[in-house]
Amino acid sequence: MKEVAFYHKEDDNLICDVCPQHCRIEEGQPGICRGRQRYGDKLIAVNYAQAASLAVDPIEKKPLYHFMPGSVILSVGANGCNLQCLFCQNSDISQGKVPTSNLPVAELVNLAKDRGSVGVAFTYSEPLIWYEYVLDASRELHNSGSVSVLVTNGFIEEKPLKQLLPHIDAMNIDLKSIDDDFYKRLCKARLEPVQRTIRQAFEAGVHVEITHLVVTGWNDNADNISRLVSWIASVDPDIPLHLSRYFPRYHFDKPFTSEKFLSEALSTARKELNYVYLGNIAGGDGSHTTCPQCHALVVERLGYATNVQGLDGSKCSECGFLLPFRR
Repeated sequence: MKEVAFYHKEDDNLICDVCPQHCRIEEGQPGICRGRQRYGDKLIAVNYAQAASLAVDPIEKKPLYHFMPGSVILSVGANGCNLQCLFCQNSDISQGKVPTSNLPVAELVNLAKDRGSVGVAFTYSEPLIWYEYVLDASRELHNSGSVSVLVTNGFIEEKPLKQLLPHIDAMNIDLKSIDDDFYKRLCKARLEPVQRTIRQAFEAGVHVEITHLVVTGWNDNADNISRLVSWIASVDPDIPLHLSRYFPRYHFDKPFTSEKFLSEALSTARKELNYVYLGNIAGGDGSHTTCPQCHALVVERLGYATNVQGLDGSKCSECGFLLPFRR
């Protein structure tokens, strides 16, 4: 356990300042994310170093398509989440509780080296509820020459994120909708902090990719895709976007996203963004990267098998065009 990095006292209340939920936490009780508890006048990260899931994954599984393609990364996650999405695709650890094991920072760093990994991805549930551990581990990963990656909902306050970003190499940020009402009704959250996180991370020089889960009956419409894509393009049209297929999970039983709509969304998104992919769907051209200048195939992906066939460093080997890859 460790004291929470950002919180304040207001009258007799301790208020967590890591994320925009700003939970008022009573003695012995957890906040929404279940990672913080109050003990007297201190707010404690009771989830510190408590790992619920650990595996070595292809980096494309995060998904990160433009960051160290073809590599593997040690992936680790904790129980809990600061959102309460009714359609959660990983509710066993985000909303439930699975057994954990103690994983000190030094052991995590050594595991990454021993497994042939390029570093560590904090993923599976929401890594920002594990803030203190992620911050400490990311510093040590950089000291050891390894990378640190976040797969996150982006729902964090500006000051904690500013302290964390110098130690983060890449982020896949989940932009669930371009409508605030969607966030409020289905996730008990807000859109603006997520948009701020995307801009803040991108402007800090972190490699950013975005995932958008297309949920049947809620955001599977052309207007949502057009507005979402236009907003991403306003940050940078080179940000890779992953349009991901939804499957019925948790409290949602609506049918999975139609392939027809995903194909249409792919075409729409590619009018404004240079790199758009389809997730949770097999086959087609929604997995490959082509050069936007000469249209040569530069990275071929079949499942999680990646063939980097047309890159010279980060340039197209056919025409020399510089592509947004970090290798």
